[in-house]
Amino acid sequence: MAVATRERLRDLYREHIVPTMMREFEYTNPLQVPRIEKVVINVGLGEAIQNGRAIEAASKDLASITGQRPVVTRAKKSIAAFKLRAGMPIGIMVTLRGDRAYAFLDKLVNVALPRVRDFSGVSPKAFDGRGNYTLGVREQLIFPEIEYDKVDRVRGMEISIVTNARSDEEARRLLQLFGMPFRAS
Repeated sequence: MAVATRERLRDLYREHIVPTMMREFEYTNPLQVPRIEKVVINVGLGEAIQNGRAIEAASKDLASITGQRPVVTRAKKSIAAFKLRAGMPIGIMVTLRGDRAYAFLDKLVNVALPRVRDFSGVSPKAFDGRGNYTLGVREQLIFPEIEYDKVDRVRGMEISIVTNARSDEEARRLLQLFGMPFRAS
């Protein structure tokens, strides 16, 4: 499956997205067309302070979604009000590059987001000013790899799509051409 997805996305980018963006933004060289550099998926686990098994369960879920083992993120500072000490595990993250990033993006756009209840599109305003887009997902159950019966707790995640676009307008158009369902503003 990954090989077919990789070839489909590569062909889509080369044959459709590059010519379209060169025409719309008046690029002179195909290498000027923005690309997706990486996709970063982050799961914050504040519950890991009390429940040590939360990291294991969330890691298993994220590994099955992305096909890559997550890295545990740790607290940088101690915060007494949250009973948090520096060095305690507070989340997990995965960075996907190349074919894995395109395969994940394809699965997110075509399979996972349509499974969200009452879905009307993603916000077109979640760009950071440098051509990167971040969206939050409330539950991991929208991904087909997650079995509902084996989930101990519903967890959300933050998905950041990093592009080499020079502006938010270029990045928005790139993601639109990849099929990202932006909400009408």
